[in-house]
Amino acid sequence: MSGFQREGDDFARGAKAIVALPDQGGAARSVDARLDEAAGLAEAIGIDVVEKVSFKLRQPKPATLFGSGQVESLATAARAQEAELLIVDAPLSPIQQRNLEKAVETKVIDRTGLILEIFGERAATAEGRLQVELAHLDYQAGRLVRSWTHLERQRGGFGFLGGPGETQIEADRRMIRDRMAKLRRELEQVSRTRGLHRARRQRAPWPVVALVGYTNAGKSTLFNRLTGADVMAENLLFATLDPTMRQISLPGLDKAILSDTVGFVSDLPTQLVAAFRATLEEVTAADLILHVRDIGHPDTEAQAEDVAHVLEEIGVGGPEGAPILEVWNKVDALDEEGRTRVLTEATLGEGVIAVSALSGEGIETLRTIVGRRLTEGARLRSVRVGAADGASIAWLHQHGEVVNQTVEDDQLTIAVRMTEPEWQRFLARD
Repeated sequence: MSGFQREGDDFARGAKAIVALPDQGGAARSVDARLDEAAGLAEAIGIDVVEKVSFKLRQPKPATLFGSGQVESLATAARAQEAELLIVDAPLSPIQQRNLEKAVETKVIDRTGLILEIFGERAATAEGRLQVELAHLDYQAGRLVRSWTHLERQRGGFGFLGGPGETQIEADRRMIRDRMAKLRRELEQVSRTRGLHRARRQRAPWPVVALVGYTNAGKSTLFNRLTGADVMAENLLFATLDPTMRQISLPGLDKAILSDTVGFVSDLPTQLVAAFRATLEEVTAADLILHVRDIGHPDTEAQAEDVAHVLEEIGVGGPEGAPILEVWNKVDALDEEGRTRVLTEATLGEGVIAVSALSGEGIETLRTIVGRRLTEGARLRSVRVGAADGASIAWLHQHGEVVNQTVEDDQLTIAVRMTEPEWQRFLARD
């Protein structure tokens, strides 16, 4: 049986894999699109996808998911391609996983395992790694076929692609439970700390704008365009994992906070939705959410539905939630006909802005609309300050829209349009 050997922290780079899709019908996406996405997930961590196959399933087999003839076909393909890994783009039970590994004679991971593996490699912060490990433990808890040696090592990875092979070590369940309890306590502390930071911002308070969207929709490119930052923005699924926050200025606002978040994906493992709730708290606490869409993608509508589903799972949206603007990205990649159609629809649609984060097209319009949304509710206020109080006068000009000002007896009366949070900040100034 094949196993993966890793050198240092390299994650099975270049390992040959076959991607297999069980097609049970009724999916919103085409078979080709689903295969391409699964291959993209694998390639995101350097796996060499040598073949992509789909099989129609009338009735999933409890023992192997696929039928016996389909399993034999996979085994033949694995031998012919010298594949070391079979990636099944569907959830597998532990029994199905073990039986497939014996029949195909390769290591086998399912979609959930693959996404967890990507998250394990991409998590850069201590918090991200805690969340990934917790999600892995939750996923692996019922899988006796797995080795738990990853708990004893400090380097990257969590045991699917870099483990010691199929030794089927019987896990010490008490160790696992204790480790999960410890991780949850540490994450609760992270969440409390994040809450303190958020409370501090709210006292300040700076409005928060959160970017969400399907993975590879261009969120990080848009983040870089709006902030001038240099966040990793590659043509890879899950290029961004840990939340990144930067200060930006917008029309009518001296300062706002822009947050880039992990990309969503269809069939996101429930373990990750739960484990990354702390990270996604930045979305739940945002004043405005920008849903970035790759508008030229053939599955853009299905992707938008997946994002909406995850947002609903984490409690975002609804009449009480933050407003959501759709940002239709990558208009530069459209042909002339598609571009005309998208720009027309965006113009007619409420809460829709068409942009190219790559070329900068539409970005100033986006900035203006975001600034306008964040300053909605601003009202005219009258302020009297000393004519020599340059700091207060400058502050009002910087944080509000000064409509009029008059001087009388060394006192300046300023009519300024300002939001309630900004007004409270002015009153709280030392």
